[in-house]
Amino acid sequence: MYSFEGDFRRKPVQSLRGASKKEQTDSLLTRAKAERERREEIRQRHSSSLKIQSAYRGHVVRKRQREILRDEYDKLMSRGVADPASIFNAIRRLCYFYRTDSGKDQDRLIQLCQTVIKQKDMIKSSVTQSGKSGVFLLQHLLLLCLKNLQNASDTRSWGPPMRMLEIFTSVDTFKDKKKLLGNIWIFLIKKEYFGSMRHLLEAKVPQSLDKSPTPPTPQAESIFNMIISPIQFAVMSKDKEFSDLVLKSACFYLFCPAYSEQVEQFLIPAMVYSKFPFPFVELIQSLLQQTSPIPNTSKRSNVIEPSPWLLGSVIAFADKNIESLSVSDAADFLSVLKTLLPHLPAGVLESNNDSDSDSSDEEDSVVMISKELREVAEECVKFLNSQKFVRCVVKCLNQEMDAHLLSSVCLICHSLMLQQHISIHRLRLLYSLAFNTKFMKALWITCTRVSNTTVTGSQITLLQTLSRGLEMSDEDMQRIVPLLSVFCSMFSHSLYTLHDADFYGDMKSSKDSSMPFSLRELVPMVLMLRDTCLGIIELAHPETQRSLTEDYREALRRTAMKDPRDWSVNNKETPYRHTKTWAYLFKVIATLVRQLYTRDSRRRFCPPNSWLSDRVQIHADKPSQMYRARGSVFCRRPFGTMRHLTKVQIDDDGPPLSNTDVKNLVILTELPFVVSFEERVKILQKLIQNDKDENQGDAHNFLSGPSINVSIRRNYIYEDAYDKLSPENEPNLKLKMRVQLMNAAGLDEAGIDGGGIFREFLSELLKTGFDPNRGLFLMTTDRLLYPNPQSVSLMEKYTKHYYFLGRMLGKAIYENMLVEIPFATFFLSKILSRHGGDLDIHHLASLDPEMYRNLLSLKTLNGKEVEDLGLNFTTVDDNFGIRKEVDLKYNGRNITVTEANKIEYIHLMADYKINKQIRTHCTAFRQGMADLINLEWLRMFDHHELQTLISGAMIPVNIQDLKQHTHYSGGYTINHPVIQNFWDVVENFTDTQKRQLLKFVTSCSRPPLLGFKDLFPAFCVHFGGNEEDRLPTASTCMNLLKLPEFHDKETLRTKLTYAIESGAGFELS
Repeated sequence: MYSFEGDFRRKPVQSLRGASKKEQTDSLLTRAKAERERREEIRQRHSSSLKIQSAYRGHVVRKRQREILRDEYDKLMSRGVADPASIFNAIRRLCYFYRTDSGKDQDRLIQLCQTVIKQKDMIKSSVTQSGKSGVFLLQHLLLLCLKNLQNASDTRSWGPPMRMLEIFTSVDTFKDKKKLLGNIWIFLIKKEYFGSMRHLLEAKVPQSLDKSPTPPTPQAESIFNMIISPIQFAVMSKDKEFSDLVLKSACFYLFCPAYSEQVEQFLIPAMVYSKFPFPFVELIQSLLQQTSPIPNTSKRSNVIEPSPWLLGSVIAFADKNIESLSVSDAADFLSVLKTLLPHLPAGVLESNNDSDSDSSDEEDSVVMISKELREVAEECVKFLNSQKFVRCVVKCLNQEMDAHLLSSVCLICHSLMLQQHISIHRLRLLYSLAFNTKFMKALWITCTRVSNTTVTGSQITLLQTLSRGLEMSDEDMQRIVPLLSVFCSMFSHSLYTLHDADFYGDMKSSKDSSMPFSLRELVPMVLMLRDTCLGIIELAHPETQRSLTEDYREALRRTAMKDPRDWSVNNKETPYRHTKTWAYLFKVIATLVRQLYTRDSRRRFCPPNSWLSDRVQIHADKPSQMYRARGSVFCRRPFGTMRHLTKVQIDDDGPPLSNTDVKNLVILTELPFVVSFEERVKILQKLIQNDKDENQGDAHNFLSGPSINVSIRRNYIYEDAYDKLSPENEPNLKLKMRVQLMNAAGLDEAGIDGGGIFREFLSELLKTGFDPNRGLFLMTTDRLLYPNPQSVSLMEKYTKHYYFLGRMLGKAIYENMLVEIPFATFFLSKILSRHGGDLDIHHLASLDPEMYRNLLSLKTLNGKEVEDLGLNFTTVDDNFGIRKEVDLKYNGRNITVTEANKIEYIHLMADYKINKQIRTHCTAFRQGMADLINLEWLRMFDHHELQTLISGAMIPVNIQDLKQHTHYSGGYTINHPVIQNFWDVVENFTDTQKRQLLKFVTSCSRPPLLGFKDLFPAFCVHFGGNEEDRLPTASTCMNLLKLPEFHDKETLRTKLTYAIESGAGFELS
C-alpha cells in the first residue's frame, strides 16, 4: 500500500520561475480571500435557510389558523347571530381569514353584510357604545367590502357590500357622531378609497358614453354618490386637515392619472354640475400645498404629481366657479395654474401656421400625443382664452399688482408662448395683457427689482447678473426668465401696432394710447436690454470650460452668483443645459431691442452712441474664420442651434469657428448696432475682399486672369451695359471688369482701363439708370428715389431692369465705390428686410408724408366722422392718365369704412402703397444686389448707414487726411511752391467749396467712409502746364487734378474756384 524508497524528507517544490517572495504573498492572500468568501457563502446559505423555514412555518401556521377561524365562523353563522356580540365575533374572524381570491370567502362576506344590514340600528348603537374596538371592526369590515367591490362580477356579490358602504358612511347613520364617521372616512381614505372607487367606476360603467353629468345607469349613480360622499362630508366638517386629506387623495387617484372614458365623459362633468357644489376653493387651497404628503395613500408616491389631467380637472371646475371667486381666491387659483400649466407636453397645441417662431431653432424630438391629451389641452386653452378668465386676471391685477401675482400671470403666459408656441395675437389673455399699460409698466419695474442678497448684504438684481454674463441657479432663472420674456414679447407685440405719433407722444390728446413708457423711461430700458442680450450671449457661448475648486464654488454661492450644483464637474453638458431657455429669452429680447433701435434710427430718442457697447471687442484686423469666403459662414442662424459651440463644424470647407468667433457672429447678425459703424465697414470690406480673392485671384493685379471686357458707347451707356452685362452674357459680375468707352463717332477713346475708366463708367451708368426721366424710379417730395409702380406699363420686362440696376449698385458696393444716389428710406429698409421686403405703416411717412398724416388723422375720428368721409376699401391708380380703381380687399368697393374697420383700412392702404404696388420691383432689385453681395453682410447696417455705404457720409472734408494721402506727378512734390499754395487755398475753402473740389476730381462730393487712404486710385495732383490762363482740369476716372503752374496764390484761388464751381470735370480735360 505504501512504498518507502529511503527518502525520509519531503523534497521542496521546485519553481522554475525562481524564488519570489511576492509571488508567495499574493498566493497566500488569494487563498485567504477565497476561504473567507467560502465561509461567508456558508453563513448566508445557513441564514437564508433559516428565513425560508421561518417564513414557511409562519405560512403553514397562518393557513392552519385561518382554517380554524373559518370553521369557527361557519359554526357561529350556522347557529344564527342575533346579538351584536356574536356579529362582532363573526366580523373579527372574517377580517382575519378573508381572501379576495376565494369565492367562498366572498359568499361569507355577502352573508355577513346581509346580516349586518338587517340589524344596522343595533350595530350602530353597539359601535357607538363599544368605543374603539367596535369602530375598529366596522372599519375593517367596510375595507373588506371595498376590496370585494373591485372583484365583484354580478349584482348579488356587488349589492350587499355597496349597501354596507352606503349605510355606514352616511351622515344619516351617525347624525350625532360626526367624529366617529370622520374616523371611518379617514381610515378608508388612507386605504385607497378613491382608487378603489375609480376601479369600480371603470369596471361597472359602460364605455362609449356621451359627455354628460347624468348617470347612465343606476350603478353609475350609486358609485358617483359614494365618490362624492367623503368630499361632501369633508366640507361639512369644516376640518381643514381632514378636508386636505380627502381632496388630495381625490386628486391623486381621480384627477392626476390619465383619464379613462368613464372619468372624462361622466365623472368630471357630474362632479362639476353636481347638486352639491364642488368645493373648488378648498381644492385650490389643497393644491397650493401640493408638496405636503398625503399620509399612506399609496406606496408609490405620497405627493401629488402635477399632470395635464389634473390641470384639465382644475380647469373644468374653474370654468363654473371662476366668476364667483374673490380676488384672493382668484390669485391662489392663478398660482395653482402656473404650477400645473408647464406640465402640458411641449408643442401639443402648436399650429403649423404660426410664424412667430423660427422652425429651425426647435430641436425637440417629436412626441406622439394621444387624442385624449390633445383634447384636454384644447379645453385648457379654450378656458384661458375665455372672456371670464381674462376678466378675472385683469380684476386681480387692477386690485393688487404685487410681485407674487405678476409672477403667476407671467409664468402662465410664459408656458403658453414657450412650450405651446402660441402667438400673442392668437390668445385673448396674451394680447389683452400686452395692451394693458398698467400691467406692462408694473412688469418692467418688477423685472428690474428682482434681486439677490450677497454675502456682504448688498443687493444685486438678476438683470444685472444676466447682463454681466454670470451664471445663476435654476431657482433664480425661474424668478427672472418668465418675467423678462413675457415683458419683451408683449411690449414687442404692442410696438407693432403702435404708430410713431403715439410712440413719440406727438398725439397729446390721445387718452387711449397703448404706449406705457415715456421716451425718458425708454433710454435706461434700452441700455439694460442691450446689455442683457450681450450677457446671454456670454452665457450661451462660454469662453472656456470652468475648472473651480469646491471652496470657490461655495464662495460664488454665498455671493449669490451661482448655485454650486450648476458647476458639477461630472456633468459635461452643464454649460449647455439651459441653451434652449437662453435661446428663447435672447430671441424675444433681441427682437424688442431691434424694434426700439429701428424707431430710434427713424427718429432719435436715445443719446448719440448710446447703442454702442464697450464690452464688445470685435475688430476686423484680427484673424478669424468668420470672414472666410467659401461657404455661408457669415449668416444669421437661430440663436442656440450651434450646439456645443466650441466644437461645432460650421462649414464643411474649413475649420470650425472658435467660441469667440461664434459669439461675435451672433452679435454682428443679431445686434450689429452695438459695434461702431466704422468697424462694421471694415468688416464688410474684409468680407468683400476675401470674396474677391476667391473669385478674382491675384492675377488681376497684373492685368491678367479672368475678367469681364466690354465696349460701351458713351451716348448709349445704359442700353449697352444692360445688354452686355446681363446675367446671360456675364453670369459672374464679381470678376474684374475692364471697360472700353467709345465716343459719339464710334471710335475708341484713348487709354487703357486700369480701374479708373471702369469707375467712371459705373458712376455714369448708375446716374443714368436711376434718373427719374428713364422711368424706372420716381422721387418723393424729399427728392429721394424709389421704384416707379407704373414702370410695368413702360417696359415689357421691367423686372429685368430692376435686377440689372440691383446688380450694378451691388457692384459699386463690391468695388468700394461711392455714388451720390439718394434713396428713400423705406426702399432701403425693404432691401435690408428679412421678411420678403414687406414693411409696416410706419415707413409710409418716407414715401408719402401727406397720406401718412391723413391716415393717422382717420384713426382719431369718431364713427360719424369716418362715415361722413364716404370711404370704401379701394384706392385709385393713375397710370399715365388712366385711372383705375383697385380693391384693397376682396369686394372692397362694396365695403364702407366704419369705426369698426377703420384700423384695417389704414393698414391695408399703407400695405398697398409701400408693399403691393412695388413688390415685384423690389424683389428683382434685391435679387440683383444679392448676386454681387450677400445681403446678410449689408444687414449689419440700418437704412441710414446703407445710404452712407452707397453715397458716403455727410461729414466735413478732412483736408489734413486728404493732404496726407495725396500723390503728386508731372514734377510736382509736396514741397513745390504751387502745391503749398494749393493747400493753403484749399484749407481756407468753405465746406461747400471743399465738397465741390472733391466732386470735381473724384465725381463724388463725399469723402471715403474710412478716410482718403481708401480712395482708389489715390487723389493725385498732376502738373498741368505753364500757361497761367488755363483752368485746372480733372480726370475723374483717375481721381486726377491737373493743376497749371500758378505762381500767384490769388490767381490759383480764382482759377480753382471757377473750375470747381462750374460743375465740370472730365469734360474739361
